Amino acid sequence: EHFYSKDKQFKVVLLVNLEEKPWNEKTITFEQVVALAYGSYDNAEGKGYTVTYDRGPHQNPEGTMVKGERVFVKDKMIFNVKQTGKS
Repeated sequence: EHFYSKDKQFKVVLLVNLEEKPWNEKTITFEQVVALAYGSYDNAEGKGYTVTYDRGPHQNPEGTMVKGERVFVKDKMIFNVKQTGKS
């Protein structure tokens, strides 16, 4: 007899700028958080974003994200995203 286990589907709800956003990956990148907040990530010169998070898992319970960074997520994790620079 052989037993096979299937990976459980990963589903959480993230709070991005106080809005609930469904997410189904164990990690999220800086760019993906910005896209959840504003609909897309704009890499134009002079445009920037500040991303902070709280209520994260033990690997990264709270902090600030920078471009290119990836963090682990958990259900009801909070992200605050603000546009900075010239718009």
